[in-house]
Amino acid sequence: MSGNPIFCAVDTADLSHACNLARMVAPHVGGLKLGLEFWNSHGAAGVAEVMARAPKARLFLDLKLHDIPNTVAGGIRALANVDFDILTVHAAGGRAMMQAAKQAAPDHAAVIGVTVLTSLDDQDLDDIGVTGTSASQVARLAALARDSGLDGIVCSPQEVAERRRDWPDGLFVVPGIRPVGSDAGDQKRTLTPDQAMAAGAGVLVIGRPITQATDPASAASTIAASLR
Repeated sequence: MSGNPIFCAVDTADLSHACNLARMVAPHVGGLKLGLEFWNSHGAAGVAEVMARAPKARLFLDLKLHDIPNTVAGGIRALANVDFDILTVHAAGGRAMMQAAKQAAPDHAAVIGVTVLTSLDDQDLDDIGVTGTSASQVARLAALARDSGLDGIVCSPQEVAERRRDWPDGLFVVPGIRPVGSDAGDQKRTLTPDQAMAAGAGVLVIGRPITQATDPASAASTIAASLR
C-alpha cells in the first residue's frame, strides 16, 4: 500500500473527540483506524462524520470479524455504505471463513487476517491451549490467510520480517508500534516505527503515542518525519 504508512488508531466512543483527532492528525498520517469501540457506538454514520474531517485519509475498519462463513460474508456485504480500504477478520476463523470474507468484500478493499494479538505473549497462548510460541502461531495463521486468498495479515513488528520473506507481496499491517520513549502499555511485542518499516511493515497502526499526546498533530508529524 503506497503513500504515508501511518494509520492513526482512533479508539474512542466519543464522536466529537474522534472528529477532532481526525482533523488534527489528517495532514500527517495516511489513514485512520476505526475499531469496535467506535463502530458499536456510532456505526456507518459516525464513520462518515469522522472521515469527512480527513477527506484524503484512507479508512481501516478494524472489526476483526470472526463467525461462521455465511455470517461473516453477510456482515461484510452489510458494509456496502462504508467506503473502507482495509478490513480485518480473524485468521483463526479458518479457510472457508476467510475465503467467504474476501469474496464478499469490494474489489478495491484489502481483507487482512488478524494472527496473534499484540497484547498476547507465549504464556497467554498457552493459557488458551495454543501450543508453541507466538511466532509459530503467527506463521501458521499467516500461511493459512495467504492460501485462503486474503491480501495480508496483522502481526506484531517482531514477526513481520520473517513473514515478509514468505509472502513478498502481502500487506503487513503492524500494530504495537512505540516510538522511542513511549510507554508500551498493554502491548507486549513492540518495535519503533522505523524498525518496523525496515522489517517489512506496509501499514503502521499507531494509537496512544499520538492520540494521548499533549499535541496529537505534533506527535503524528514527528513520527512521520522519522520515517523519511
